[in-house]
Amino acid sequence: MRLDPLSIPYRIAENTTQIAGAIVFGAIAGASGGDFLGGIAIFAGIALFGVALVAGWNVAYHRRFSYELTDDTFDIQSGVFSRRDREIPYYRIQNVDVRQNVIQRLLGIAEVRLETAGGGQTEAKLEYVSRKEAERLQGEIGRRKRAEERDQETTDEQESTTLFAITPRELGILGIVSMDLRLVPLVLVALSVFGPAAVANVLPEVDQLFLIGPLVGLGTIVVLALVSGAISMLQYYDFQLHALGEEYRYERGLLQRYSGSIPVEKVQTVSIRENVLARWLGYASLSIETAGYSPGQGSGARSQSAIPIAERDRVTALARSIEPFGDVTFERPPKRARERYAVRYLLVALVVIAGAYAMTLVPDVSGPWYLTALILLIVPIAAHLKWRNRGYFLGEDYVITRNGFWSRRITIVPTYRVQTVFSSRTIFQRRRRLASVVIDTAGSSSLMGDDAVAADIDADQADWLREIVADRLQEAIGQRNSAGTERSVTT
Repeated sequence: MRLDPLSIPYRIAENTTQIAGAIVFGAIAGASGGDFLGGIAIFAGIALFGVALVAGWNVAYHRRFSYELTDDTFDIQSGVFSRRDREIPYYRIQNVDVRQNVIQRLLGIAEVRLETAGGGQTEAKLEYVSRKEAERLQGEIGRRKRAEERDQETTDEQESTTLFAITPRELGILGIVSMDLRLVPLVLVALSVFGPAAVANVLPEVDQLFLIGPLVGLGTIVVLALVSGAISMLQYYDFQLHALGEEYRYERGLLQRYSGSIPVEKVQTVSIRENVLARWLGYASLSIETAGYSPGQGSGARSQSAIPIAERDRVTALARSIEPFGDVTFERPPKRARERYAVRYLLVALVVIAGAYAMTLVPDVSGPWYLTALILLIVPIAAHLKWRNRGYFLGEDYVITRNGFWSRRITIVPTYRVQTVFSSRTIFQRRRRLASVVIDTAGSSSLMGDDAVAADIDADQADWLREIVADRLQEAIGQRNSAGTERSVTT
């Protein structure tokens, strides 16, 4: 089988755009020193020669690229000058992603990416096949993978069940609650350094620069929030999640359309996430973290949204359908942890107050710097909220942790998915007899330093938690190995 014929003109346009700078530079260099008409002719000749090379390469690429679905492998033959033959076993294929941008959707073509477990990059790309062929490959590879894992041949088509489809109202709420303000501190620092001089040049008659800065900062926050919210809406437009056999299928995106799968057997943790605005509105999101490769995260990592936004009860119900945990009552850190947070926030507040005072020492800058002392009133409130939103729960088969106030994350970790469990104590934690227990899995959290953590619990309790989770992990491994042996004997 070959790529779609429309992939030839699309790849020619795509590659020509990528090397357009080199073509223009070469044409200008070739045209320098001649007369105007001669220069135009040389410019056009070099440009046409460059486009012809790109076109010839892509025609040859299309003719020399083929793929085939065999009984056990997905085979690809490629290469214009140097031939490359690849045989990818179905059992190694982690996911088949289908991607389309706006132009590709108009042309009816799509990019297919094959990702394999343990790979450091995408194993193979088909650039490009028809949308119908992409969907066929996605379904057929998944079917053959499942049949191979069950060690039997089956041609029965499994029924797809829709678990979630985002509504226009939920999409609008997503745009509101997902406003990303992580760039705000960087922008505000830049404004504090360069802003006063810039405003003084533009508005030399204004003395109260102290009042203009907050207005500019507020405007920056609003713009960044609106842009990030709009991007989230575009990314999760028409989001759908389906259950198909032993995997979950998702589709999302307006300008860039994505379609992929989440293998059930690769699920490591399930996380319920909600920032303070979503929590106030009664909404949350659900993400599933799996072992395997994910573009942009590297080997061993993959995190996908199972529900980008929905009412919290609905999110919790779906989380329980994936990992059947029961009722949860969190054990909060001891109250002396709250005192630690108060001291930390007090130091930050004092630095802010000192910085505000230091700004008044700059010539032509004045203002009521002492008003920043009002943030001292927020210190005990912030410390209490941080303490209140932390905790952990240990069940028979699960460890569940909770962290964060502005962006709270509840992570459900099945005991048998735990890779390692360890406790740590900083010098400040030791002074208050506190410790944190880190529960590491093979999912993306472990690679991003975002594991499930029982933070700032009593040091003795941390040792107990670490030991009991480790013991239950060994029991779970033994039970699963015994079950696997029994199935083998029965077969």
